[in-house]
Amino acid sequence: MSLSKTEEHLLNHLWKLGKGFMKDIIQAYDNPKPAPTTIATLLKRMRDKGFIDYNVQGKSREYYPLVKKEDYLSGSFHGFVKKFFGDSTEQFASFFTKSTDLTTEQLKELRKIIDEEIKRKEQ
Repeated sequence: MSLSKTEEHLLNHLWKLGKGFMKDIIQAYDNPKPAPTTIATLLKRMRDKGFIDYNVQGKSREYYPLVKKEDYLSGSFHGFVKKFFGDSTEQFASFFTKSTDLTTEQLKELRKIIDEEIKRKEQ
């Protein structure tokens, strides 16, 4: 199951906060702030999807993420590669390196990261 862009935006705020009440979440947004009813709707949808939960504190709810940012990004990336590149990381890498405005230095840095990961996995 995936999140909409507005749900992802809210989840990013919740990851930064760690946990928070609705007022904390709204405060994390830039101006103009979203309406509390909008945030409440998003929170309900995200809870129904299993991405967040809450603890009851008196009459308030303190929300927290159930999904780690790294896990969500990894799943989103795999879905992106599958959807747009036929599940081929080679096609993705080819597109990414040829169709973006990466400098030679940025490409060298990518190669360094990849080489380090290869060494780590071979050990």
